[in-house]
Amino acid sequence: MRLDTLSALNAERAARRAALIVTDPGDGSQRLVRAAAIDADPLGPLLRERLRSGRSGLAEGPDGRPVFVAVHAPPVRFVVVGAVHISQALVPLAGQLGLDLAVIDPRTAFASPERFPGVRLIAEWPDKALEEIGPLDAYTALAALTHDPKIDDPALVAALRADCAYIGALGSRKTHARRVERLTAAGFDAAAIGRIHAPIGLDIGAVSPAEIALSILAQLVATLRKGRIEDRIKAPDAARAGA
Repeated sequence: MRLDTLSALNAERAARRAALIVTDPGDGSQRLVRAAAIDADPLGPLLRERLRSGRSGLAEGPDGRPVFVAVHAPPVRFVVVGAVHISQALVPLAGQLGLDLAVIDPRTAFASPERFPGVRLIAEWPDKALEEIGPLDAYTALAALTHDPKIDDPALVAALRADCAYIGALGSRKTHARRVERLTAAGFDAAAIGRIHAPIGLDIGAVSPAEIALSILAQLVATLRKGRIEDRIKAPDAARAGA
C-alpha cells in the first residue's frame, strides 16, 4: 500500500470513520474510498453493500473486471446505561459479538467491579461518563436501561444529537409516552424520537434478564445489518433535531 493511501486510511480510522480500499488485482493499483464519498464512486452500489455487510473480498465491477474491496470500519461501540441485571446478561453476549462495551451508572451500589468483572465500568452521571468515553457517533449503539429519567434521558439526548446507529430504551409503552413528552419539550421532533427502539428489544416474548438481553442484541444486530449505519453516513444531518 502506498504511503499516502496508508496515511489517509489511518486518518479515517483515527476519526472513527469507515473507508474502503479498492485494489485492481490485474495491476495492483489501489485507491481509498471514504464512506461519505461512496455514492459518487463508479463502484458505489458494490461498495455500499460491502460496507453494509462488513465483509472484504473479491467482487466483479460494473465493467466485468475483478476488484478486491477491503472494508475498514470502526468497531461498534455499545454504551449501556444502567448497571442492572439485564446489563449483566448483556456483557458476555456483547463480548462474543465483538462490541466495544462500556457500562455507565452513577449508582455505585450497582456499578461495582464485583458485579461487572472485566468490563469498562464508569460510575458517573451520563454527561460526565460520555465525556470520558469519547464522542458518540454513527458507529455507536446506546441502550438506556435504568427506568430513571434522571439517568436515561441525558444519555438518550446525547445519542439522538450524535445520530447514533442504534438507540434503545427500557420501559413500557406508557413509560415511553412520558419519555416522548420530555424529549419533545427538549426540542426533538417525532422523526428523531422515532429512532428510539422502545420498548427495547425484538418482541420474542422475553421475560428473564438473559432473554431480554438476547432480544436487545438481536435488535441491535438487525439494525446495523440493515444499513442503519450507512444511512447515517449518507445523510448525517438529515435526522438530527434538538441539537
